[in-house]
Amino acid sequence: MRRARRFEAVCCALAMAATGWSGAAGAASSSPDAARERTVRLQREALSGDGAFVLVRDLTTEIGARFAGTEKDRAGIDWSERRAKSLGLPKVWSEPVTVPRWIRGGASGEIVAPWPQPMTLLALGGSTGTPPEGIEAEVVAVENLAALETMPDEAVRGKIVFFTQRMRRTPDGAGYGEAVPIRGRGPAAAGKRGAVAVLIRSVATDTDRFPHTGGTRYEEGGPRIPAAALAVPDAELLERQLASGQAVRFRLALGARLEGEAESANVLAEIPGTEKPDEIVLLVAHRDSWDLGTGAQDNGTGVALTLAAARLIAAAGAPRRTVRVLLTANEEFGLSGARAYAEAHTAELPRHVLAIEMDSGAGRALHLMTRFAPTDAAAAGELATLLAPLGIVPDAEPASGGADLIPIRPTGVPLVDLDQDRSLYFDIHHTENDTLDKIDPANLRQLAAALVTVADWAAQRPVRLATAPVEPEP
Repeated sequence: MRRARRFEAVCCALAMAATGWSGAAGAASSSPDAARERTVRLQREALSGDGAFVLVRDLTTEIGARFAGTEKDRAGIDWSERRAKSLGLPKVWSEPVTVPRWIRGGASGEIVAPWPQPMTLLALGGSTGTPPEGIEAEVVAVENLAALETMPDEAVRGKIVFFTQRMRRTPDGAGYGEAVPIRGRGPAAAGKRGAVAVLIRSVATDTDRFPHTGGTRYEEGGPRIPAAALAVPDAELLERQLASGQAVRFRLALGARLEGEAESANVLAEIPGTEKPDEIVLLVAHRDSWDLGTGAQDNGTGVALTLAAARLIAAAGAPRRTVRVLLTANEEFGLSGARAYAEAHTAELPRHVLAIEMDSGAGRALHLMTRFAPTDAAAAGELATLLAPLGIVPDAEPASGGADLIPIRPTGVPLVDLDQDRSLYFDIHHTENDTLDKIDPANLRQLAAALVTVADWAAQRPVRLATAPVEPEP
């Protein structure tokens, strides 16, 4: 877990304002004190209303899962455009994005020997399928990619490789970063060694019998072998059979397949600035979800928070700079929308003065991380002081931005991360269990208050933030 570098901030306790969606009146003054008062007022409004929760409630109730390239994806585009307009955002539009069309198909698996048992599993996103009759082979267990590299080819060739790595439960989600390579790169690595299929222990922290999906990436020109995630209890059952010392055989059948490409779209909404309309504060969330559950926390919460923050800003009167919401297509399966946005808006990217992405579920924001120029150290302090009443403290770790900001990070856009408590997030992440009932409305109020604070502060500052340091992508 990151160590938070705490410092004192002298702020008054925030009184609760009226209710719901009521907006602060009047456009912002050019005075720095007036700009700060406006931002604090918007923070109070977000804390006193359930606008973000209403949005994620309606999105999951009316649309549900929004997997890229499907009819539900199209319905999600239409819903996002309609809702943004109904919230009073002055400019709303969509931009076409081409996405891969992957079909999950059916999935079944069973231990054939030594003690037959049915297994609960899901294909990994992008996996190829098996022949209709399935694949049956002996299982070889390996903890992770590093362990696979130490094995001779003959120990892997013709077998089903089973990655057993466990994910640690951590508030900052560090355990996910440690374990996710078995999902993202494991099938490609095992295929190069001659494996016929891959099973992984779900990249997850729960012990429920819900397998967790997620994307896998094959190498160009490399072998493409079927790959599936086992629910955690099933993975542990398979491990126990392997621990007996007897040969374990497994039968896997997946109907997964790619069917070319489909048309999707990014949805954008903005509040044009009054004094510096060419300078853009970008609020990002991915609009799509996996085809499981209702996409509530991944990423219905992100969609709801960005729209709720923009609505509060619009109701308060247009800020100095333009505030833009970007709801991207197909983050889950290739960052299609993020890449399309970077390409379509290349000329504008140097004028993006701050970017923040919301894609970590509904846990409370704990830490503020920034990637600002050294000359803007005082600005980071300003922002930390504004966020302190929400229980958010600064962290020395630099902001990285979310996945959808990867294509624009090389421009040096200043970044803010609201590091959230993800202790429980990976219990439901990428599963059928990602549904509205797991969301605490109080957490969404705090997150909406934090996001509107960041956005309005950046849009109202007299001087724009300088270009941030750029680190090479890994």
